[in-house]
Amino acid sequence: MNIQNSYQSEEHAALYVVPTPIGNLEDMTFRAIRVLKECRLIAAEDTRNTKKLLHYFEIHTPLVSYHEHNHQEREKQLLDKIRNGESIAVVSDAGMPAISDPGSELVQAAIREGLHVIVLPGANAALVALVGSGLTAQPFTFYGFLPRKKKDKKETLEKLKILNSTLIFYESPYRIKDTLEVMEKVLGERQAAIGREISKKFEEFVRGTIQELFSWSKKNEMRGEFVIVIEGQNESALEQFRQESSWWEALSVKEHVEALMYKDHLSSKEAIKQTAIDRNLPKREVYQNYHIE
Repeated sequence: MNIQNSYQSEEHAALYVVPTPIGNLEDMTFRAIRVLKECRLIAAEDTRNTKKLLHYFEIHTPLVSYHEHNHQEREKQLLDKIRNGESIAVVSDAGMPAISDPGSELVQAAIREGLHVIVLPGANAALVALVGSGLTAQPFTFYGFLPRKKKDKKETLEKLKILNSTLIFYESPYRIKDTLEVMEKVLGERQAAIGREISKKFEEFVRGTIQELFSWSKKNEMRGEFVIVIEGQNESALEQFRQESSWWEALSVKEHVEALMYKDHLSSKEAIKQTAIDRNLPKREVYQNYHIE
């Protein structure tokens, strides 16, 4: 168990997780500016980008790089400074560190060491897009970036499609069309919205069905960073899925395999694999039931 009373003592050195603007510098909070000025060191995803931010707000705190390629070697150095009484801030290029950006490993390591972790509230594209979508705001499931490969993307969406929570994804301009195409095939005709370039000059919201958004993406040049928000599965569809997913409960393992071979035209190998998934059994156990018993 780990209990942290964040503000009972101002003497504790801490790791400060500081969100930065995602496009509009006016979204920088007074508190974030103060913390960045008071910390002894700022760990930044890209020091070149962060230097511009610090220059704008006249912050002169030293910078050190902290990103996915060096986080392991940096962690010990940063945690040692906190143990020695120096507060450290971690920032990403934009938005909240650890949300599809570096930072989570450092936070986890600090907590394991029993060090204070203070997270400041601030700019976040996912929540802005969720509210701006007009879809149900809770419950919601934030996934972040889907896998790049089409097959992996499809498999991930197959797992998510039964959720009744609103789904939130990040996507790049280079993959947005392909992602919407897969979403249309897997998730079907659902209401959705795209938030593009949130808080920047060319911010744009596009709302409609997934099919309409896909058609829109094919007719327009895709620029900027995207957040995709999609409504969750409705209750009637969920109930139908539950009934369909438990159709095999009255069958033996062998009958389950044979039914899949007949119903879905699967080979015995494919049917054994699917039966193992359906029943949450080891594939070897299903194989023995089918071939031996």
